Amino acid sequence: MTLSAPFPWFGGKSLVAEMVWQRFGDVPNYVEPFFGSGAVLLGRPHAPRIETVNDIDALVANFWRALQAVPDEVAHWADWPVNEADQHARHLWLVGRKAEMAAQIQGDPEYYDAQVAGWWVWGLSVWIGGGWCAGDGPWGQDEDGQLVHLGDAGQGVHRKLVHLGAGRGVQRKLVHLGNAGQGLQHYMRALAARLRHVRVCCGDWSRVCGPTPTVKQGLTGVFLDPPYSAEAGRDMAIYTHDSADVAHEVREWAIAHGDDPDLRIALCGYEDEHEMPPAWDKVSWKARGGYGSQGDDRGRDNATRERIWFSPHCLTPRTLLTIMDEPA
Repeated sequence: MTLSAPFPWFGGKSLVAEMVWQRFGDVPNYVEPFFGSGAVLLGRPHAPRIETVNDIDALVANFWRALQAVPDEVAHWADWPVNEADQHARHLWLVGRKAEMAAQIQGDPEYYDAQVAGWWVWGLSVWIGGGWCAGDGPWGQDEDGQLVHLGDAGQGVHRKLVHLGAGRGVQRKLVHLGNAGQGLQHYMRALAARLRHVRVCCGDWSRVCGPTPTVKQGLTGVFLDPPYSAEAGRDMAIYTHDSADVAHEVREWAIAHGDDPDLRIALCGYEDEHEMPPAWDKVSWKARGGYGSQGDDRGRDNATRERIWFSPHCLTPRTLLTIMDEPA
């Protein structure tokens, strides 16, 4: 059974998860260095095997770790109605916890905080646009705990209206199937069961791309979905953690390892963002486009520019047919 993340995520790859697994096949080992909403892992049609994921954002990693360990507690903290005042207060509280959280979750592979996880996923589901917990806005608290304008962006948080649509993430009506949040609890438990043996890391992407997490574990699928580069013309405010060079670094790693028969690599990006060797297979697909798709602007155009490059040892439609025709 495939699942979806309990929060919206810009750049999520749920639409291509099936295609990625067709090209990877049932690999014994799977690595995802830019996990985010985990759409590809959660869309795996096979039984889980060795799986390692990573995200540099400590709040993302904390959510998945807490969900693995205490799904009912995460559901408890996430089960809250849409409330603009609470959104501002929780946003400020989470930003204040962020630095301490990063040090703890990167230093201790078993650390998590269920309240942080629940409030984070609740806020992400009612927040409009990007920048949730970025900590780059002009609003903060004074000594009396009052919300005040600091006059210097980058010290506090942004104030935004809550999302008043039909519901997203943990606010989706389909999630709340029972009374007192029981539907949300069942949903979180299902996600926790799927992630039971997934290794959740937090830090630089390259830490999970060395030989030990990859080829030493056998035939490995590596799904690379780095932040779009500045040259791709993407919205510079999308990412909470960003590096101008990370997309280029990831491309160079992919090219350097693409001929390894023990690696099946998928690299995501925009058309013309990555110049890959001729042996790599480029596939076009169309994203939903996020908020930008609702108007005649860059978001709508970028939705048609999505590409995935598959390394030479990935399965092709022809090899897939060959495998299907082989006797059991």
